[in-house]
Amino acid sequence: MSDGLIVVFGGTGFLGRAIIRELAEAGRRVRIAARHPVLPDWASEDDRLELATADVRDEASIIAALAGASAVVNAVSLYVERGRLDFDTIHVQAAARLARLARQANIDNLIHISGIGVDSESPSAYIRARARGESQVITAFPKAVLLRPSVLFGPNDAFLTSLASLSRLPVIPLFGRGRTRLQPVHVIDVARAVTRLLGGHPPAWRLYELGGGEIEDYRNLLEQVLAHLHRPCRLMPVPFPIWRGLATVTARLPNAPLTHDQIILMQHDNVVGEHVGTFSELGIDPRTLRESLPECLPRR
Repeated sequence: MSDGLIVVFGGTGFLGRAIIRELAEAGRRVRIAARHPVLPDWASEDDRLELATADVRDEASIIAALAGASAVVNAVSLYVERGRLDFDTIHVQAAARLARLARQANIDNLIHISGIGVDSESPSAYIRARARGESQVITAFPKAVLLRPSVLFGPNDAFLTSLASLSRLPVIPLFGRGRTRLQPVHVIDVARAVTRLLGGHPPAWRLYELGGGEIEDYRNLLEQVLAHLHRPCRLMPVPFPIWRGLATVTARLPNAPLTHDQIILMQHDNVVGEHVGTFSELGIDPRTLRESLPECLPRR
């Protein structure tokens, strides 16, 4: 399996691109499967990369993308529902479809990317779909490995970019009192975890939760970003009922800047739990957001 073909579905997304690069740098054969696959700008003739046009909603395109593969990574994600693209379609139905077809193709390994905090009873449709998706994947492919990263960050990410944009406001509203605990994880560390898990040795765990080197509350993370950018701002606590009211209004907009699912996520800690595999079992020392800020968020 160490030299087998690895297919990365969602290989053009934020995490998918990092996974592709780590696998390529390890000398692995990689097929980038996406609706609009493109070779990364860093790719050279020596990189063993190929493209496959595939839609996880279409069985025939999945089968074609899986041809000749020995391992599959599902890094497809959807954070905001748009039209016919909804959480159930992507995180449940498509995840189950890919797992089933991978097993039928006699593929050795499947890594399914999910997220910390999945809960089938959550009031969040996003979190419920992630939980049902995990269950469906394990049913279809019992030896699949589930990876649950915390909030991802890295250069040109969504997380730090949004915090930096808030720094232009004279007053920054906090979710509640800003005390929700987060364990942001560098996208490259998660990509390295995937590469280690596909390195030829059986995984020690079937479930890994991946968090960065520090646990901080949301207020402290925001203060780190503000200090890094030299932009002093006043932080104002805003009760969650007010946020929910705002989300009810903004949810009707075409590209909603705020959704109920995002509010629910910010009401619960997002940190590595107990009795799961972690970076330590993979020999990875995850970096912290604090030490990564100069690389991820250059000062303008």
